[in-house]
Amino acid sequence: MPVTVMLIVLNGYVAGTRLRARERVGPDDAGASTLELVIIILGLIAVAAALVTVVTLAVNRRLDQIT
Repeated sequence: MPVTVMLIVLNGYVAGTRLRARERVGPDDAGASTLELVIIILGLIAVAAALVTVVTLAVNRRLDQIT
């Protein structure tokens, strides 16, 4: 379940980034280059990895309280 929630949040970030990119660029150049997309995707993967790390650390610290 948490993975699904993270993917939904990540999808929201991607949609927001695309919207801001479209607003910044004129109608003649609405598409993003491959390099821009790769940079955005790598950034989102880094954010997702950081979130997984934080959640894992939090669960491991409270593992004794859960049982």
